[in-house]
Amino acid sequence: MGRTAVVLVALTAASIDLVAKAVSEARLADSTVDLGLLQLRLGYNSGVAFSMGNELPVGVIVAITTVISIALAAYVWHRAPRAGWIERIAGGAVLGGAVANVIDRARDGVVTDYLHTGWWPTFNLADTFLVTGFLVIAMLQFRPERTVAREEN
Repeated sequence: MGRTAVVLVALTAASIDLVAKAVSEARLADSTVDLGLLQLRLGYNSGVAFSMGNELPVGVIVAITTVISIALAAYVWHRAPRAGWIERIAGGAVLGGAVANVIDRARDGVVTDYLHTGWWPTFNLADTFLVTGFLVIAMLQFRPERTVAREEN
């Protein structure tokens, strides 16, 4: 059940983001929606995080992000049988976010962004899934029972 849960979360996260990207491209092409602290604003990122690497050829960026996604998938797949349910959900979120951004970039060479704060670069739900999942996994590594188990080994 552990791996199945990770795959289901990853598929759900990727699907939600890809649908949100499609809706954003259709509805936000000529407009912005102000939600207070957050705006829905269409943007495109030809690079990776914070537009780093935006001068690289699209094929290179797609290849690099695909390799990173495969490495993430291997880690999550290997870890899932021993992981708790929170770590499985977080791993699925990371994997789903990575896959969604690779699929989006492979389509036309850019990642579609649609969430804007004014104080942070425009981003998307896939980015949110990736960052949140990584943070949860990192925090789980510092749980007291995990630290004690490492010291006993």
